Amino acid sequence: MKKKILNILRKSKDEYISGERLSEELGITRAGIWKHIKSLKEAGYVIESISNRGYKLVSTPDIIDGEEILPLLTTKYIGRNFIHFDEVDSTNVQCRRECSNNPIEGMVVAAEEQTSGKGRLGRSWISPKGTGIWMSIVLKPNISPMVAPRATLIGAAAVYTALKEMGISVGIKWPNDIVINGKKICGILTEMNAEIERVNYVIMGIGINVNMESFPDELKEKATSLKNELGNEVDRKKLVANILNNFEMFYEDFKNTGDISRVIEICREGSLLINKEVRVINGNNEVICTVIDIDDEGELIVKHKDGTINRVISGEVSVRGIYGYI
Repeated sequence: MKKKILNILRKSKDEYISGERLSEELGITRAGIWKHIKSLKEAGYVIESISNRGYKLVSTPDIIDGEEILPLLTTKYIGRNFIHFDEVDSTNVQCRRECSNNPIEGMVVAAEEQTSGKGRLGRSWISPKGTGIWMSIVLKPNISPMVAPRATLIGAAAVYTALKEMGISVGIKWPNDIVINGKKICGILTEMNAEIERVNYVIMGIGINVNMESFPDELKEKATSLKNELGNEVDRKKLVANILNNFEMFYEDFKNTGDISRVIEICREGSLLINKEVRVINGNNEVICTVIDIDDEGELIVKHKDGTINRVISGEVSVRGIYGYI
């Protein structure tokens, strides 16, 4: 019922809606309407109440739950099943729990805070409450497990495009980082549940430092937030919706055939590595080479100092700049 009241207030924009009208439309008493309005206010919604005029929605809370995100979506299925937590250990881990009985294509798990967020190669991910976007998407592509890692590039392209649409200039550090002014603001962690010949489901975790103001000393040199770099807060709800809307558009080409040609073009456009000398790190082995391109399968093409050309598959490999992160 709260959702229905909220939708009516949203549609009315700057007009007041009387308690009598709400009561008639929803089939509950005016006392019942008042009770739900009170509950919405307690949840952070600012609703103006004036005798003989009714109720008007003034502002909504800065939370990324389904009530706030669904009205902004243009998708058919990505994000339509939206599960929100105030706090969770990890959205990827919670997704695995949700998928234990029935993995739902396009389901999104989001949280205001993660207590045990993880990045690639087992690294921890700092996820303070209400300052970032911590979410995971469940995918069920009809593709070979060998092709599934390409999905990470879809996430990168979706985040890059969403930020670009909001007038925010960022770059892509292959395969899974989004960077602004030389520092990381977003990481993508893709995990797969599969058998030898088929994918059961894929979970893609996306973590974005949106409105964080401080970082641990060990991260200050390579991590930042949109707020720190832009000097103003960024609308988390709008950014989540933009990412999901773009993600579905790119994912549609991939889910049945594995095609990511459009995504590759975006990753090339936004690449911070092409034509740069980098360190390719695989365990204790480190090689210096120059990035030439990203091929049509999403792998990095590098040229070594002796002139040989190799393909770098993401997996357990890290790519770093000669003197630092980029």
